[in-house]
Amino acid sequence: MSTQQGKQKERSGVVTSDKMNKTRVIRVVRMMQHPVFKKRIRKFVSFKFHDERNESKVGDVVRIVETRPLSKDKRWRLVQIVESKKE
Repeated sequence: MSTQQGKQKERSGVVTSDKMNKTRVIRVVRMMQHPVFKKRIRKFVSFKFHDERNESKVGDVVRIVETRPLSKDKRWRLVQIVESKKE
C-alpha cells in the first residue's frame, strides 16, 4: 500500500511586513460574490511564511507553498519572488 502525498496548497500575494528575521507576512486577495447583492468583493487574509535568506522585501509579489508547522503561526515557505518592488 503506497501513501500518496496530496498536492500542496500554493498562494501568491504581496509582502506586507519584513520586520522579523527569516519570517515575512503576505497579504493574499480572494475575490468572491456577495451572497445577497451578487457584487464581487475582495477578501483578504494574511499568512506568515519562512524566508530562509531574508530575500523578500515589503511590496514584493511572492509565491508561497504550504509546509509542515515551523512555529506557532508559520505554516508556509517561500517558493519564488515573482516580482520585486521597484525603488
